[in-house]
Amino acid sequence: MAHTIHVDVVSGEESIFSGEAEFVALPGTEGELGIYPQHTPLITQIRPGAVRIKQTGQADETLVFVQGGFLEVQPHVVTVLADTAIRAHDLDEAKAVEAKQRAEETIRNRTGKEEIAKAEGELAAALAQLQAIQKLRRKK
Repeated sequence: MAHTIHVDVVSGEESIFSGEAEFVALPGTEGELGIYPQHTPLITQIRPGAVRIKQTGQADETLVFVQGGFLEVQPHVVTVLADTAIRAHDLDEAKAVEAKQRAEETIRNRTGKEEIAKAEGELAAALAQLQAIQKLRRKK
């Protein structure tokens, strides 16, 4: 039997994924993280992007978009506590493009520093969503 790790991806609204996996890959603040069973315990912040979950016995990876949050790793359990989490098939490309354009417009208009900082965060999230959509397309 293959070694597995239990994975939970949750947001403030709901549990998005819960199950056994062979590995998990996700965007950490310092770069891409790969988690396998028996991983050293770890707590870190994550940035917007796709969480890739290789489920036991399945050929395709499960993709979940997270808008940031925290990752806790224990030897047999991975918990992703996301600010916002969306199943990849529920991502809306038109809304992501619109959010990207709004954020870019705000940055171009050079309003207050707080607005620019907020717009930069929204831009990063929209770009990460579009990248997740592209990954999903390549899988198909």
